[in-house]
Amino acid sequence: MPFRHDALYASRRSPVLADNLVSTSQPLAVQAGLSMLARGGNAVDAALAAAATLTVVEPTGNGLGSDAFCILWDGKELHGLNASGPAPAGWTPDRFRGQDTMPFRGWESVTVPGAIAAWAELSARFGTLDLATVLAPAIGYAESGFIVSPVIGALWARGAETLATQPGYAEAFMPGGRAPRAGERFRHPGQAESLRMIAETRGRAFYEGPLAEKIAAFARQHGAALSEADLAGYSPEWCGTISTAFDDNELHEIPPNGQGIAALMALGLLQHTGVRDLDADDPRALHLQIEAIKLAFADLHAHVADSRFMTDVTPQHLIDPGYLAERARLIDIDRAQDYGPGAPKHGGTVYLTTADASGMMVSFIQSNYAGFGSGVVVPGTGISLQNRGAGFTLTPGHPNEVAPGKRPFHTIIPGFLMQNGAPRMSFGVMGGPMQAQGHVQMVLRTQLWGQDVQTAVDAPRWRFVKGREVACEEAMPPTTREALAALGHAITVEAPDSAFGFGGAQLIERLEGGGYAAGSDPRKDGGAQGF
Repeated sequence: MPFRHDALYASRRSPVLADNLVSTSQPLAVQAGLSMLARGGNAVDAALAAAATLTVVEPTGNGLGSDAFCILWDGKELHGLNASGPAPAGWTPDRFRGQDTMPFRGWESVTVPGAIAAWAELSARFGTLDLATVLAPAIGYAESGFIVSPVIGALWARGAETLATQPGYAEAFMPGGRAPRAGERFRHPGQAESLRMIAETRGRAFYEGPLAEKIAAFARQHGAALSEADLAGYSPEWCGTISTAFDDNELHEIPPNGQGIAALMALGLLQHTGVRDLDADDPRALHLQIEAIKLAFADLHAHVADSRFMTDVTPQHLIDPGYLAERARLIDIDRAQDYGPGAPKHGGTVYLTTADASGMMVSFIQSNYAGFGSGVVVPGTGISLQNRGAGFTLTPGHPNEVAPGKRPFHTIIPGFLMQNGAPRMSFGVMGGPMQAQGHVQMVLRTQLWGQDVQTAVDAPRWRFVKGREVACEEAMPPTTREALAALGHAITVEAPDSAFGFGGAQLIERLEGGGYAAGSDPRKDGGAQGF
C-alpha cells in the first residue's frame, strides 16, 4: 500500500524516510552508524558502529560484556546469529544447591559474554569497512567523553543506587562518588583502550588475549567460575531463524534459547481469532492479543531453553500450526483467563536497526540484561558484565536447569518480517519480557491495521504481567482500560518513566516504491536518521 502517516497518538516524532537509515535508542549512536554509511559502508558496518557506540553512551543497557543476537537480510537471503554465551564449566547444579533461584547480580550471574564475538563475526562475513574504522566513533566518545542524555541519566542514577558495592562498579561508573547526571560529560578511557584492542585483534583480545586474562583474573579474585578456558572456547552460532505466518506476512525470530518463539506462538494463535475484524485500539483487539500472549508465555516458561536441551518438547512442536489452532480455541472473546502450559506433543537492553540503498537490512540487539547487568566491571577496562545467568532455573529436570556449557533462557530478541518472500520490516522492542509482546503489537499495528512505523511506535502499549494482571501505559484511554477490566483483566496503570517497562521500539520498513521508513521510540533518547 502507498505510504501514509496518520498521527493518531501524542508524539514528539515523525517517521523518517530515506534510502539509508539508522534507528536506535541514543542519538550519538545513530550518527555513528550514519557516518559509516556516508563513507561507503553498508548496513552491517552501520549497525556495528552504532552497537559499539551504545556500549559507551548507553551503559545502562549494554556494555562490552553483553550478549547479542542478529537477523539480517543480505540482499538475497535471511541470516540469524546467536551470540549468547554459555554457563562457565564450573556451573553445575551443585554449585547453587540450597538456593531457590539463580543469583541476580554479582559474579554468580555472569555467563560468557558473546557480543564482541558477534561484532567480529558480522564484520568478517558481511562488513565492508575494517573494524578499526567501525569502532572509531565509540573509541572517540569513550576517550574524549560524551554528554549524558536525559533518559540514560535517570536510569544511571537508579543503577548506582543498587550496584555501588558490586566489584568494580563505583570505580567505573560513579566518578566523584555518584552517577553522572544528564547534561554532564562522562569519559571512560579504560573502555577506549579495550575497544582499541578489540579493533586491532578483530575481537580475539577479549577471548584469548590480555582482556580475557584480566576478566578471568578478576573472576578468580572473587571466587567466580568464569575462566580463560570458558572465554577461549566461545564462538557464536549461525542458527538461522524460525517463523510463523499471519496472512501474507511471516515473522522471523532467532530460535531458542530466546523468547522470540513466544511472539511466533502468539501470532500463530491470533491467526485463528477474529482480530482481523476489529480496529487497532478496540479493547477486544487488545484483549485477544493479551490472551494469545498469556497462552504463549505459559508454554515459554514451561518448555523453552537452549534448543540443544529441548529434547522432549522442541521449538517446532510449539509453533506447529495444528497445536496453535487447538490452543487458540481456549481464548474467549468475552473474558480473561489464567492459562497453564499446553501439551505440544500429542504424538536493561539496546536494540538498533539499519538499512542501506543496496537492500541490506539489519536487526540487531545486545544487552547486559538488567540495568548494568551483573554490576561487575573489570577494573581499568570498562568491561561491564551481563547477568544472563539469572535466566537459568534451579528446578531439577527443567529444560532450562543450569548446567556447564549451557546457554540460559534469554529475553533479548531481534525481529524481522518477510512478506510474500521479500523483506518487509526489521524491528525490535527492547525491554525484558515486553519484547515478545511488543513484537506482536508492532506486527499487527503495521501490517494488519496499516499504521506507519512511527504511529505504531507511539501507540499506547500494554504488558501482560502474570495471571490476569495487565499493565497499561497512562496514555491508554481510561475507557479502554475500563473495557479491559470489564473483560476480567486486572489492570494497573504505569507512568512513562516506570523503569522502562513498556520497552523501546525501533522499526525500519521497506517502501513499495523504494527506500525505507523508520520509526524510533519517544520513550528513549534516540531517534531515526537517514539520507
